[in-house]
Amino acid sequence: MHIIIGIIGILVFLALAYIFSSDRRNIRWRYVGLLILLQLIFAFILLKTKVGIAVIGAISDGFNYLLKQAAEGVNFVFGGFKYVDPHNPPFFFNVLLPIVFISALIGILQYTRILPIVIKYLGLAISFISGMGRLESYNAVAAAILGQSEVFISLKRELAYINKQRLYTLTASAMSTVSASIIGAYFSLIEPRYVVTAVVLNLFGGFIIASIINPYRIDEKDDKLIIEESEVKKQSFFEVLGEYILDGFKVAVIVGAMLIGYIAIIALLNGIVSAIFTFLSGGHISWDFQTLIGFVFAPFAFLTGVPWHDAVHAGSVMATKLLSNEFVAMEHLGKVKGISEHARGIVSVFLVSFANFSSIGIISGAIKSLNSEKGDMVARFGLKLLFGATLVSFISATIAGFFI
Repeated sequence: MHIIIGIIGILVFLALAYIFSSDRRNIRWRYVGLLILLQLIFAFILLKTKVGIAVIGAISDGFNYLLKQAAEGVNFVFGGFKYVDPHNPPFFFNVLLPIVFISALIGILQYTRILPIVIKYLGLAISFISGMGRLESYNAVAAAILGQSEVFISLKRELAYINKQRLYTLTASAMSTVSASIIGAYFSLIEPRYVVTAVVLNLFGGFIIASIINPYRIDEKDDKLIIEESEVKKQSFFEVLGEYILDGFKVAVIVGAMLIGYIAIIALLNGIVSAIFTFLSGGHISWDFQTLIGFVFAPFAFLTGVPWHDAVHAGSVMATKLLSNEFVAMEHLGKVKGISEHARGIVSVFLVSFANFSSIGIISGAIKSLNSEKGDMVARFGLKLLFGATLVSFISATIAGFFI
């Protein structure tokens, strides 16, 4: 039954994208169908086959090993804190600070030119499959590794020449993915198989939604990879390493600050809404803010294949992610009791992306720092950008739900 509901859900999500399309007659449905088929194939391989399970197991083991090494550095700096329980370390130490080490490794791969080669040729392969330009495909792969704001630094010379349509696709890809530096942190909060599946599905899903909401064709002469390594500023190994270490620490601190603010605000709203309902119902109803937004998102959760009896809880977590960020929502999901494993898996896949309100400011701010005009342009279509990226998460979650 959930498969039938999921198929209806995909049609609904595609229809929502179609309604807000800027040029419905130029939508290339052949590529949309091909990309959905690829999502189904990859979801099946990753979640149902021995090869896929082995690959995810190897990735998980690899990240667990890296996180253990990261813990050595964290313990050296913070291990002397007497109030820290070694068996239950604080979220900041256990989940966020390892980002510094992962970021350092990405810097090493970047310096040795391994990462640019992988991004370039994987982008070319995806370009052939998706029907999008090489720049869009390069950006999608790079965003999944470097991050939603960092990726635009590699495009700073070209921003002035990118039109509004291509800019929407570039930013939509960045918002629909997650950066490699924080994948290890996700592994600490939800099952690795859902994280890996979501990363792969979102890569294709970003092109599905962008090609419906924002269809366009690229002239062959304008479609070229513009990142030439010979033109990138030369830095020594330790300059690159130090830069990426500091960038990783900035990400950890920023995420930590956002978690403090958002979790506190949600706790305040929960208390206010709960007090109002308790007063109005004479103590018979004790709904809080997250339960309330859960009712709003419950139909959408149901369309992804979540059983109706879990839809309110699932919708609450999904809405929390949209209003705050994925870390807050993952923490909330970990506290939800009584939800089925099928629903938990679908919600987990939905959470693995940067699709939330704060990302509008992050992406537009990052681009504005490089090109003021393009940054203002992104801010103007920010809500449409978030709408598209959220549809990507819904479709990825629905397709993963077929095999959970």
